Amino acid sequence: MRYHKRDRRDWLAQIFQCRAATIGGVIRRQVIDVEREIGTDALIAEVKRRGFRMIRTHQYYVIICNDGPIELIC
Repeated sequence: MRYHKRDRRDWLAQIFQCRAATIGGVIRRQVIDVEREIGTDALIAEVKRRGFRMIRTHQYYVIICNDGPIELIC
């Protein structure tokens, strides 16, 4: 079941109100949950709007909640 437009904003707001997001940490959400609740395009747009970056693993979206450098180690 997809949220209505207002509920989608609430779902997004809840993600970015967590402590990790507010201190420049990392948050993750399951791909299937994002697709069900708001859609990937809406999440990508919000991540870009905030100046954050996001990567996808097989099962998760990982959002880096700052705009500092990223180095892939291995």
